[in-house]
Amino acid sequence: MTTDLNPMPAALARPTQTTAVEQARAVAEVLAAVQVAQQCPRDIRRAWADMQAACSRLSLAERAFYTVKNRGTSRPSIHLARELARIWGNLDYGVHELSRDDERGMSEVRTFAWDQQTNVRPSRTLQVPHQRMVGRERKPLTDLGDVYLNNQNIGARAVRECIFSALPADFVAEAQDICRQTIERGDGKPLVERIANLVQAFAGIGIKVPQIEKRLDRKRGQWTAADVADLGVVYRSIQQGETTVGDEFPPELVTVAELGGPAPRPAPSPDHASAEGGDWPPVAGPPADAPGEGSVR
Repeated sequence: MTTDLNPMPAALARPTQTTAVEQARAVAEVLAAVQVAQQCPRDIRRAWADMQAACSRLSLAERAFYTVKNRGTSRPSIHLARELARIWGNLDYGVHELSRDDERGMSEVRTFAWDQQTNVRPSRTLQVPHQRMVGRERKPLTDLGDVYLNNQNIGARAVRECIFSALPADFVAEAQDICRQTIERGDGKPLVERIANLVQAFAGIGIKVPQIEKRLDRKRGQWTAADVADLGVVYRSIQQGETTVGDEFPPELVTVAELGGPAPRPAPSPDHASAEGGDWPPVAGPPADAPGEGSVR
């Protein structure tokens, strides 16, 4: 006769009725989604035409890109990824917070994008610290709202990559090209007026025309529609907190001569001192009124 020293409680040995119902519902939901996707496959031509029409709208094109400090050119945003996923059809995506440990200050987040028609399912599992970069230092997050927003922000970036991995590469590339062309055309306003509006917008956040000219390496009269489009992405990224003014427009270093002060005098080198017959380092001699050797006061 054997005795179980650690018997499992009956409540934990079998799932509750609610848990069993939810598990069955989840399985049925997955099977139904796959069945519907197989019975109603996407129309590639319609999806391509819808993508071209959507990316030709300025309201989407203006949100299609973002820029991040130290990352160079603009990148496609989560807004563009979600719109392309909707147009492509039979594509599910999401962000799941698997666990949250406040003592360790860490959350585990899983993101995925699932093409239910082709069964392509790229996913990411991330360890997200409850911290935020402030300058070059990490700042711990203690407020529950801040932790939630941080997890969702990191999750949105990861699910964006999952969506783009599930979509055809040429489909995404053409969408980006059309969005850039739409931004360059603007909303029908002349280029001179669009430049003036952009300069006024940047002035509102403390950026002057010389700073923009230095970034573009061109004078204001030489700016093109592509320059205005790129600057618009930078401005919106600054407004959304994805980058900062200091990162995109670093301040110029001011020299002592520009400040009007005397230039610092360099210290003589040992070779220079020995060439003139002096000692290096200089030896402190007796004071001017000090008695010499053999003198008596």
